[in-house]
Amino acid sequence: MTVSQPKPGLIPWPPLIYIAAIAISIALGLLYPLPWIGNLLGDILFAAGWVALFGVAALWFTAIRTMIRARTTMNPNAVPDHLVTSGPFGITRNPMYLANTLLLIGVALVSGIAWFLPLALIAAFATQKVAIEGEEKVLAAKFGKKYRDYAKRVRRWI
Repeated sequence: MTVSQPKPGLIPWPPLIYIAAIAISIALGLLYPLPWIGNLLGDILFAAGWVALFGVAALWFTAIRTMIRARTTMNPNAVPDHLVTSGPFGITRNPMYLANTLLLIGVALVSGIAWFLPLALIAAFATQKVAIEGEEKVLAAKFGKKYRDYAKRVRRWI
């Protein structure tokens, strides 16, 4: 009798979760706008939002480039060919998901739609539960000690 290896999921949940968070934030912002502290700190928050959005672009670009160079899949539902630990993966185990969360935060700060902030946290939590934890099981099963050592050294988010 053999122990079955964990298998990746069938549905690419992370993009769907973040797209839903964006849509819900916009809808709630139009229907039930929340108060915003933009009047007090408007220019600072707006600038911080743009800094966050530039960080999103940098994280996406470097993560994708690192994965292409490592010749591994970018599909969250595929079993990776290689364990990527360099580039942004040396700082966070999930730079793409972190970038997606940061995208919602940046848009909140630039647009003043406060709903993006709680939805960013909800999307990050949902992504961790439905995607990341399963992906980590697949990585641990495939790469064993190498992955466990990496997970001890590098945090899941930041």
